[in-house]
Amino acid sequence: KPIASASISQVYKAILKDGSNVAVKIQRPEAKDLMQTDMEIMLYFAKLLEKHSPEIRKYNPVKVAQEFSSWTGKELNFLREAANAKLFSHNFKGSKTVKIPKIYDEYATEKILVLEFIEGIELHNTEEIKRKKLKFDIIIKNGFDATLTQVFIHGFFHADPHPGNILVLKNNSIAFVDFGIVGHFDEKLKDKSISLFYGIVKNNI
Repeated sequence: KPIASASISQVYKAILKDGSNVAVKIQRPEAKDLMQTDMEIMLYFAKLLEKHSPEIRKYNPVKVAQEFSSWTGKELNFLREAANAKLFSHNFKGSKTVKIPKIYDEYATEKILVLEFIEGIELHNTEEIKRKKLKFDIIIKNGFDATLTQVFIHGFFHADPHPGNILVLKNNSIAFVDFGIVGHFDEKLKDKSISLFYGIVKNNI
């Protein structure tokens, strides 16, 4: 029985022969074909909008659909996700506020991912967080610091940080899961973003 279910995969809890608790992420057999069909439909409508709507044309809907298709397609290769997770683990090595699950390479394929099982509360489950008497202000600070660290220091960030992909742990620290979509910031982008961020903080238009 899956403990979590998403559009392209399901996650199961399992125990390895050495006693380790793991999460096993398995891609749905039909995921690739369904995704390809969805992308073709999306691109078809984007082309119609670009052709017939001058108001929408200026937003380049075809380019948006193409980029969405490219990024979403990368999610189908779990070996890529495993590599992303290992880089995150390296970047946050020794952190007391951010946990990244260990990847078991020996079981990894393009459609199967085995990773350390993390006991945590999904960030959107506020009632459970309150029941466990965890501190929202510390959790928010840890999440905010982790995000800024990823963008401005590592230049490599989690690009799908919805509340289901962030777990709250018992010491108010957080864990990130699902590394299928990531983003990169080079030094030029970092500098521009820092300047924008500084302008926002200083209320300097």
